[in-house]
Amino acid sequence: MVQRSSLRRRRQLTAFGENIRRWRALNGLSAAELAERAAVTRQTLRAIEAGEGGRIDSLFAVLGALGIADAVIAGIDPYRSDAARARIDDLLSGGGKL
Repeated sequence: MVQRSSLRRRRQLTAFGENIRRWRALNGLSAAELAERAAVTRQTLRAIEAGEGGRIDSLFAVLGALGIADAVIAGIDPYRSDAARARIDDLLSGGGKL
């Protein structure tokens, strides 16, 4: 079996997980609420947000082979979304954090 782990992959998984966590915060959802809505366990959501391997690592192996892993991460960055940016500004101006 081919080794898929690399420093770049770890960074991609971490960035992806951070973006998911930020979107969850922007939507005012607890981890338990999002896990329930997504029909996944809290542990699965925690692993995704932490950038841990497993199935998400397989997904990123495919995305990387296609040369689009970084584009996918950038595509879900809430800081690049006009709609999210307004919510981020409101949240941060009210003393909140992401």
